[in-house]
Amino acid sequence: MIQNQLILYRNFENAAILDAMEELLGGNGARLYEALNGLTELAALHGFEGNIWHAYLAHILANHENAFSTACEVCGQVDGSINALALHDFRLFRQWFRMDLSDLDRQYGTELFSVLKDYRSARGYSKAYNQRVRKRILTLASELSQAENDEEFLAAVTDFYQHFGVGKFGLHKAFRLDDSAQGEVRIIPITRTEHVSLSDLVGYESQKQKLIDNTEAFLKGLPANNVLLYGDAGTGKSSSIKAIMNTYYEQGLRLIEVYKYQMHDLLPVLNQIKNRNYKFIIYMDDLSFEEFETEYKYMKAIIEGGMERRPENVLIYATSNRRHLVKETFSDARTGDDDLHQTDSVQERLSLAARFGVSIYYGKPPKKDFQEIVRTLARRAGIDIPEERLLLEANKWELSHGGMSGRTAAQFIAWLQGQLAK
Repeated sequence: MIQNQLILYRNFENAAILDAMEELLGGNGARLYEALNGLTELAALHGFEGNIWHAYLAHILANHENAFSTACEVCGQVDGSINALALHDFRLFRQWFRMDLSDLDRQYGTELFSVLKDYRSARGYSKAYNQRVRKRILTLASELSQAENDEEFLAAVTDFYQHFGVGKFGLHKAFRLDDSAQGEVRIIPITRTEHVSLSDLVGYESQKQKLIDNTEAFLKGLPANNVLLYGDAGTGKSSSIKAIMNTYYEQGLRLIEVYKYQMHDLLPVLNQIKNRNYKFIIYMDDLSFEEFETEYKYMKAIIEGGMERRPENVLIYATSNRRHLVKETFSDARTGDDDLHQTDSVQERLSLAARFGVSIYYGKPPKKDFQEIVRTLARRAGIDIPEERLLLEANKWELSHGGMSGRTAAQFIAWLQGQLAK
């Protein structure tokens, strides 16, 4: 089998499809329908069109992390002996690309493989990739099928790695942790993310600018700080971070969502990402601790203070309704309680927030700003009713739905759209 001769590209995802196809090429038709099923399911999941066999091969190359691909994502074309090894593998891949699916139909007396030669997706979108990456993989498949020699093939693959990266970190923008496997922490892609942009967030211009300035410094390799966004609920703290992710994804920014109960997994996560050519934001939403919760002590050591430095390509962005993250009580301000060194105890609880170099406050907007948010959202939604009525209904809504905030305004507009549609 050809794949047994590969040096760099081994043990790749969906290898069973290639196993079945190679057996078919060798004259063993026992896995005919298995191969057809595998290629069709792959096309459905990823939204692939055209020649699905070529799309599958391009998908392998785009996702395979090895010594060559990870080197190319850092600096593009690389020098050294590894190019000779890559050319060896690409010579084998070109043999697969030159295979005509119609030949399999003639060999086995079917007309099924020809369908996959010019396949049309039922959905037209991918459940596994964003549309930009999906289209680029299909473009890569077309380029590789037309490569006239091994060197052109290598150049096309190298260009893809340089501009898009490789594997899950290259092809996805957001991730979460899967700690279901005992003793192993896996970083897995979030394939459907919210498409919010900074321009969607009405108001809070100074807050957004602080976040932009810190993030851009981080991406340029300049000194940057961990960031705490705190304040009232529904004011756009989480949306600001999601918008930052969407804005700077193409510049190599990636976001990993970590929940409070997963803090003990931070160290293995950092070990997995510290040598990659991406900038990572560890995102912790709605972060706060009660007095009896001590996970914050572990987080303090990770952020700053442990023996091992936090990687230079990692920052932590957190949101919270609490300025100091840890619950504070009136007894903290009293003397004479059981705690002999109460000031030290208070400082211990407040020191976590102090390790975020940038703190950005998001407060509830005044009425004038709230009404401007409502007007802007209504205009974007195409709602055409008299402004006086719009603001009157918005004021009624906020009185019974948590007060004035961006979230309240968005919920009101969604409700109003439903009412007008009736």
